[in-house]
Order: sequence, then structure tokens, then C-alpha cells
Amino acid sequence: MRVPSFRVCFVCTGNICRSPIAEAVFRARVEEAGLGDLVTVDSAGTGGWHEGDGADRRALAVLTENDYELDHTAREFQPDWFDELDLVIALDGEHLSTLRDLAPTPEDAAKVRLLRSYDPSEPDDLDVPDPYYGGMDHFHECLEMVESASEGLLDAVRAAVADLGVRAAV
Repeated sequence: MRVPSFRVCFVCTGNICRSPIAEAVFRARVEEAGLGDLVTVDSAGTGGWHEGDGADRRALAVLTENDYELDHTAREFQPDWFDELDLVIALDGEHLSTLRDLAPTPEDAAKVRLLRSYDPSEPDDLDVPDPYYGGMDHFHECLEMVESASEGLLDAVRAAVADLGVRAAV
């Protein structure tokens, strides 16, 4: 088995709702595409408020309802991770700004992208709203947004993996 060579990390605020949902969905897409031995999928939060906790029970419920698997422990994104990551996927504009500010170099800042920028439907609003303070319908909406953008992201990652000599953000 080959060592994974392309690394993607999804980032939201506390790493208990949006980014774990995105991690589970995208990992499933990567596996379905036969890229599981080439792509590593992970997630983190911009803050450490929930570090060590599992995903929000509602996030887990919506994932389970839709046949996604997730074994998750929340953690805070660290700037030195940029060295090991090929793509850092922010779930909203605030995360995008925070992550780019944390980036040690302009090349690292260029690795940070908004998830919904990969959505082929080209939504007007590129943020995935935080479902934490809402009901289950907000978690379902979050999942729908993540699923919609994941296909475009998979296409970009597939292209980058096909040309592993190019280690730039896709």
C-alpha cells in the first residue's frame, strides 16, 4: 500500500459540526473514487474550545442517517500543519481569513480555500452556516451544502493527485 501523498484538512470553528461533516463526506467520496491510498482527509477547528470532544450528536445523527462513518476527536488547527498539508478547506469566510492569517508563507496561505467555491452550482454565498445553534434541519442543510461542493473538490483533488509533481493548492 502506498503512503498517502495528498493531504486535505477541513476547518470550522470548534471542529464538532461542519468540519467533521465535511471530513466524513469527503473521505467517503475519496474512498468511492478509489483514491483512499493516495489522499488523507482530516479536520480541525480554528479554536480549541472543544479539543478532545467528539463530534456534536446532531452532526453524528445526520451522518449516520445518510450512511457516513466518522470516528472523530476535535482538535485545534496548528500553523505548523501547513508544512504537511496540500489543501486547507475553510467552511466560511471567517475561517478563510483566520487560516490565511495563520499561514507562515504566501504559499501556505494559497493552500486555503472555501469549500463552497468547489460547488458546481456556483452559490452566491460561499459560507456553510454554522448549524450549532439551530435544529436538525440546519444540520441537514449543512450536509447538503457539503455534499454539493464535495464532487467539485474531488475533481480538483483527483487532478492534483494525477500530477503529484505539482504540490500547489488546487
